[in-house]
Amino acid sequence: MITISENAQQHFVKLLAQQPEGTNIRVFVVNPGTPNAECGVSYCPPEAVEASDTEIKLGMFSAYVDELSLPFLADAEIDFVTDKMGSQLTLKAPNAKVRKVSDDAPLMERVDYVIQTQVNPQLAGHGGHVSLSEITEDGVAILQFGGGCNGCSMVDVTLKEGIEKQLLAEFEGELKGVRDVTEHARGDHSYY
Repeated sequence: MITISENAQQHFVKLLAQQPEGTNIRVFVVNPGTPNAECGVSYCPPEAVEASDTEIKLGMFSAYVDELSLPFLADAEIDFVTDKMGSQLTLKAPNAKVRKVSDDAPLMERVDYVIQTQVNPQLAGHGGHVSLSEITEDGVAILQFGGGCNGCSMVDVTLKEGIEKQLLAEFEGELKGVRDVTEHARGDHSYY
């Protein structure tokens, strides 16, 4: 579920050695399942452990995860990296904003999950996002662009060369195409 690298574990052991005995760590998500989701790690003294917490035992300490955060931390990775700029703890939680869906979930849910976790993070750099409106009976995903994508001169390239190629490869045999239904209007809201 959550992968905590050896470097991160060693880092936590050093930090926990300075805390009262019995203190562990807590990994959590604030506002899970929303665009404002934020992940964090904090100290977890024994009195802060809840009966509904999930305990992840790691060598010299445990990591606790609350019941609400647990599904949003699927595939999360915690690492401690050192580079020219110094050292830092990194926490990657690809499912914090959207709950991971199972492989046998309906096509609409699986496509929306890929859009939220893979496509939108790429579009966010340009102030844009896309949402799935529907999937037609003939297998065409209908998308609605927003933010900086609305009115952008590159939206057709983004749709055909980026999003469509990615979704058709991911859902080969299930999706036949991707179509944009956005009324693109140029203006101050556009990125370009």
